[in-house]
Amino acid sequence: MSSQNEKVKATEFSLADPMPASIQKAPPSSSSTYWVVPALAGLVVLALIVVFWLPGKLDVGDITPAPTDTPQSENSAAAGASPKKQIQTEEASPWSDAQLAKHRKDAQNVLAILLDVQFELQEKGVEQWASEQFDTAKALAQQGDTQYRERDFVAAKSSYDSALSGMEALVETAPLALQQNLELARQAIEDMQQQVALDALSIASAIDPSSSVLVSLEQRAHSLEQLLPLLSQAQEGEKHGELATAEQLLQQAFSLDPEHLKVKNALERVTAAHTLQRFNNAMSEGYSALDEGQFSAASKAFRRASKLVPGSTEANSAMRDLEAAQTNSTLSALQKRGNKQQDNEQWQQAVESYNKALSIDSSLLFAQQGLKQSKARAQLDKQFRAAIDKPERLSDKSVAAATQRLTKHAATITPRGSLLEEQLSALNVLLQQAGAEVKLTLRSDGETEVTLRKVSPLGQFSTKQLALRPGTYTVIGSRNGYRDVRQSFTLKHDTDALDILIVCTEEI
Repeated sequence: MSSQNEKVKATEFSLADPMPASIQKAPPSSSSTYWVVPALAGLVVLALIVVFWLPGKLDVGDITPAPTDTPQSENSAAAGASPKKQIQTEEASPWSDAQLAKHRKDAQNVLAILLDVQFELQEKGVEQWASEQFDTAKALAQQGDTQYRERDFVAAKSSYDSALSGMEALVETAPLALQQNLELARQAIEDMQQQVALDALSIASAIDPSSSVLVSLEQRAHSLEQLLPLLSQAQEGEKHGELATAEQLLQQAFSLDPEHLKVKNALERVTAAHTLQRFNNAMSEGYSALDEGQFSAASKAFRRASKLVPGSTEANSAMRDLEAAQTNSTLSALQKRGNKQQDNEQWQQAVESYNKALSIDSSLLFAQQGLKQSKARAQLDKQFRAAIDKPERLSDKSVAAATQRLTKHAATITPRGSLLEEQLSALNVLLQQAGAEVKLTLRSDGETEVTLRKVSPLGQFSTKQLALRPGTYTVIGSRNGYRDVRQSFTLKHDTDALDILIVCTEEI
């Protein structure tokens, strides 16, 4: 008995063999005529035996076609073979032999195709993905074998045709079976069922070893050995809140199989949770620093939170809180600084501080009032410093008068401060000195026109006594036909009496 996987093999057949040469009629020969009569008598006896004696000895129902006409097929008796037909007793004829040979050839042709399709299916591992349908087709082929051996070639061809149709249908369903097993492998990989995936890929490889996705799926299936421990450890880390460790493990798993949806989803979930954890930590750190007035540290923490969750309303609100706190801190510092500068009579610096505060918030009352007061005192301080630094300007009566008025006004300021007291004291002394008179004697030749700048023309004289305020003066002498002369001198409150000669002596 042959196995179920043994291929049905075609056997070459031909038309009925011609009559043996030994019984063909030989041409008459003069040399052999002596044995012709005995031979003919023997043939008559043989014919009588065949016609009358032999049929009675044989059961015609047991006679089957010669087994050499077709290969033995397994389980031929169990394949639903048709009942054996009795041997036709009619005398054979060339026409009936030719018909029989034709039907036999037709059956052989179908069988040849059937064997090719069977071989193709077995190469595709059909027993693994369509065993029942393939067994049904094989049973039809085996039925055809039985019919063929019984020389019922028409029925054999019909059975072979049915078997061929069944197997060709399997060939057509092979692509679908390929896709089903590939999808089964994908799902098994997703479900972490490595053996199921490998079995499905084995079937898919048998159907189409050149499939473009086989290599990728096989690599993914084999990577499950490394993937499973990483995923398990990541789940444990996530369970205990160790999100950084879990994320790192899932990234390793993702690098092994970027197409694994379970790993991808787990990585996205843990990454999001870890990001939120770091975001919350950064926000807490920022507000703690903000409460302590550590604005730089708070800014770094809030910016870190903004990068972790771009567009976060919480982070944006925290940055606004930081800006407001920084502004309030800056304004408070400017107010304290301005007040201190006023106390120290650093009026110009106080003006700058209050101006900076107003540039931040122009509605600040303390800055408005402080700026107004500081500006007036800064202007007064500037004028006093100029008068003290250049006391000679006080020799000008108008300058001295203006300075006198300023000192009177400054004397009404309370509290004045030590610097202003010093300035007032110094200016009073300088004004006194500037108001003192210093005696001066001018001598000339009575022909030179003398002019004392800042005072008046003095005309021609020989001697003139003057009393002048301290300061720097210039005296000019003019005379027709002579070159002008000029002489400058400085009078101080403690200068001794001066005697100055002014005469034009150089003729032109």
